[in-house]
Amino acid sequence: MSKKIIIGITGSIAAFKAVQLISDLVKKNFRVEVIMSESATKFITPVCIQSLTKRKVYVDTFDDENPAIITHVDIVKDADLFAIIPASAHTIAKLAHGFADNMLTSAFLAATCQKLVAPAMNVHMYENPITQNNIQTLKELGILFVEPINGLLACGDIGNGKLADEEDLLEMIQYALTPKKLKGKNILISAGPTQESIDPVRYITNHSSGKMGYALAKAAFCLGAHVTLVSGPTHLKQPYGIDLKPITSASEMYHTIMPLAPSQDIIIMSAAVGDYACVEIADEKIKKNDDFLHLKLCKNKDILFELGQIKNDHQILCGFAMETEHLIENASEKLKKKNCDIIVANHLKTEGAGFQGDTNIVSILTHSGIKEFGLQSKDSLAYEIFELIMNMEE
Repeated sequence: MSKKIIIGITGSIAAFKAVQLISDLVKKNFRVEVIMSESATKFITPVCIQSLTKRKVYVDTFDDENPAIITHVDIVKDADLFAIIPASAHTIAKLAHGFADNMLTSAFLAATCQKLVAPAMNVHMYENPITQNNIQTLKELGILFVEPINGLLACGDIGNGKLADEEDLLEMIQYALTPKKLKGKNILISAGPTQESIDPVRYITNHSSGKMGYALAKAAFCLGAHVTLVSGPTHLKQPYGIDLKPITSASEMYHTIMPLAPSQDIIIMSAAVGDYACVEIADEKIKKNDDFLHLKLCKNKDILFELGQIKNDHQILCGFAMETEHLIENASEKLKKKNCDIIVANHLKTEGAGFQGDTNIVSILTHSGIKEFGLQSKDSLAYEIFELIMNMEE
């Protein structure tokens, strides 16, 4: 059965952003019920929301269609998540002090499911010590928050107070709904390509998009882990809630990862690390004078190999293999040679798999055998990989 999410909308100019969020949640097959404050109806209409959810939108506490049912109590009984998006300073103050003077606050007080609040307001209202104390009170009660972002506000002020981006809101909704099977674990993930400079203009790189590594970072965060993402240059947005350490070259990745490695429970090397770098990097752009440009390359440090040499007994080390031929044979050799626990072998030449796409097809090798994973999104594959890892830890 699909998860049930209650979305509360309060009187904020950002209320219009909830419309797209609700539309996307419905498309993801969530059961979405919406409760609006009276002030929220001044910004968007219940009819607008009902056209998306195909369900009644609740505003009035006493609008009980069935006299035998108390709606604000009944509606939350089977809810998996109650999220207030956006949450005004006024509503946050009510929630912090247990007021139940409208349909939204009454239902929120009656709900026993996981709760999530996304503030949106003027920067001075948000930074006011009273509001901050109210937010801290709710956090101490276990209520999750999606912090507002800095930017130009509707009132003309600039500062914190803008509703978080929809992508971050969706990630936190997923976080709230995901069992924390990796709580307390430290997980390091590498992602993306590396770039090896030739001169100030040119570099050597590969086609890695970083999508698989970023999907793994999001999944690990949702599963409750503390996640460090060491990422080469990508066009991807930083996943919410993770510690991002951007790097450019293989050498930078090596010097970033190695000091962090001993404190990690799980290390996943999904980055496409360059095997070679230029011996000399020209100080100025190399002019196009000759028919041939000869570059002298030296081998980069093999990060996965060195991680395998220093691996602690409690650690799980996962590498990735990308081959154009003899994939399983090469991946199996890599598993042994680099002292890994898992190798994820990418089927580069199969349609739907590879670097740039949102889907992948892989064979996952462990010392006990091979498991095949057919075409699926990189997001779902990330959870499959962690399920396998968690089974290994048992």
